[in-house]
Amino acid sequence: MVTERFANNLGNAIQSQADPEIAAASIPTFMVMMDSLILDSPKNPAILSASADLNGAYASLFASSDTQAKQLAEKSLQQARAAICTKVAKICTQNNINLDQFKAILTSVNKSQTGLLYSFGTAWAGWIQSHRDDWDGLAQIPKVKAVMDRVVELDEQYKWGRGHLYLGVINSQLPPALGGKPEVGRMHFEKAIKISAGQDLIAKVEFARHYARLMFDQALHDHLLKDVIEAKTNVTTLNLSNTVAKQQAKQLLGTSKEYFEE
Repeated sequence: MVTERFANNLGNAIQSQADPEIAAASIPTFMVMMDSLILDSPKNPAILSASADLNGAYASLFASSDTQAKQLAEKSLQQARAAICTKVAKICTQNNINLDQFKAILTSVNKSQTGLLYSFGTAWAGWIQSHRDDWDGLAQIPKVKAVMDRVVELDEQYKWGRGHLYLGVINSQLPPALGGKPEVGRMHFEKAIKISAGQDLIAKVEFARHYARLMFDQALHDHLLKDVIEAKTNVTTLNLSNTVAKQQAKQLLGTSKEYFEE
C-alpha cells in the first residue's frame, strides 16, 4: 500500500538525517502526519509500528521534559502493542499473565512479524526507561527481555543486530554479586557489533556505558569510545543514530577519569 510505504519512508528519512537539530525539528510534524494516517487506517500494523518508532525516538532523544518523554513513550508503547496485536492477538487479550505464559505466547510470533515484535520491544524498553523511578516499570524488564530473546531467535541480524544490543543492556544492569549477568551482556554487545560490522556505533557506546562502567574496565571503556569518535561509517539509515552516538561517546569519554577514579 502507498500509505504503508509512505509511513516507512518517513522513518527512513529521519534515520538518514545526520543533523540532530533538523531531525528534532522535523519529527513532530511527521508524528502528526502519522496520526493522520492512523485515523484513516487505525488497524494497519505497518503504520502503527512506524508511528510508534517515531514517537519513541523523539521521547528518547529530544523530549524537552520528563513529562513529555513519559507521554510520548506511553503513546509509542500503545501503538506498538496495537500493531503486534493485529497479528498475535493473545498478547493483548491476556492481562497480568506470568512470564512463562508470556514466553509461550511469543513462540507464536513468526519471522515475518519480527519487525512488529522488535518495535513492540523497543517501545516497551523506552517506556520503562521513561518510568525508571517506577518499580512497577522495572518489574516488566523480564518480559522485554523475553521479547528481545524471541527477536534474536527469529532473526538476529534484524536492524543491524539491535536485538542483541538491547539484550546486552538488559544483562548489564547488575554486577554478578547481585545476580547480574554482565558476561552474557558482553556476549550480546559483541554480537551486535559483529553483525553490523562496526557500522552501528551506538552498540559500542552502550557497551561502554553499561558493561565497561559496571565492570570498572576503563581500558575497554575508553577504547570503545575512541573507536566511535574516530569511526567513519557509510550506512545512510544509521546517520542520525551514529551522529548521536559520537556525541554521547565524547561526553562519556570526557567523564572517564572522574568516573573510574572515584
